[in-house]
Amino acid sequence: MAEKKKTIGILTSGGDAPGMNAAIRGICRKALLNGWRVIGIQRGYSGLLNEEMHEMDKHSVSDIIERGGTILGTARCPEMRTEEGQKQAADICTAHGIDTLCVIGGDGSYRGALALSRHGINVIGLPGTIDLDIACTDYTIGFDTAINTAMEAIDKVRDTSSSHERCSIIEVMGRNAGYIALWCGIANGAEDILLPEKYDYDEQRIVDNIINNRKHGKKHHIIINAEGGSPTCKDRFYGSVMGAYAADIAEAGRKNRVIAFKHGEVVDFDIEEALAMTKSIPDYQYQISVALSR
Repeated sequence: MAEKKKTIGILTSGGDAPGMNAAIRGICRKALLNGWRVIGIQRGYSGLLNEEMHEMDKHSVSDIIERGGTILGTARCPEMRTEEGQKQAADICTAHGIDTLCVIGGDGSYRGALALSRHGINVIGLPGTIDLDIACTDYTIGFDTAINTAMEAIDKVRDTSSSHERCSIIEVMGRNAGYIALWCGIANGAEDILLPEKYDYDEQRIVDNIINNRKHGKKHHIIINAEGGSPTCKDRFYGSVMGAYAADIAEAGRKNRVIAFKHGEVVDFDIEEALAMTKSIPDYQYQISVALSR
């Protein structure tokens, strides 16, 4: 009797991030090469609970690496915050013979993966978020595309701002993390950068800075405030490598891991350990952003 193939499931959860498709492709094709069966789960944890699944082959991921978003779709899933929903999701994974579930997403997605691991499901998390707010990794899939997209848009706003001698306030994404704002603030030469981690709510200081710059002949003032597209080469490359790495550590029998990029290498951490880590804006980078804006 032929040995039963192991099965790997893939889902994308939370906000979509450019490069997620590269990660899906990397997992799928490497897992197939390793002799695994691959199941794609539509619409994240919501699709898992509704059993929206289909078997994938190498053609399922053809011509997707250049596309933004995620071919598997994504959705928020409040049910995964409940014990009942978590147990139901674990039972469905078991019923469909999923030996390892790969979850591509951000911090909230990892919390769902951690809950599943506590119900006996082997999970591997891949950092798919433009926010760069996952503590265990120096890089998250989608961040490079996000900062390049924002940078190009801000360059165009600056031209208009100069022509009309205006102050422009530009909000970029990032939720409670200011990494996109910090990177674009430095790269675009913004006069002020408001970061959630550093903002002191001193509005008068910002007004005084605008007035002072105007007195010294500045015709514009760019303020970047932290709050898609085709992925960059970096997001495609690292998404692919992280995806393949996930398939390989599943093949190696490693349990409940989170993929990370640290010190130039793709590595993995225990999921409990990874979620216990903390991260903040580097003080020196923030000091540089302030110094260069003067």
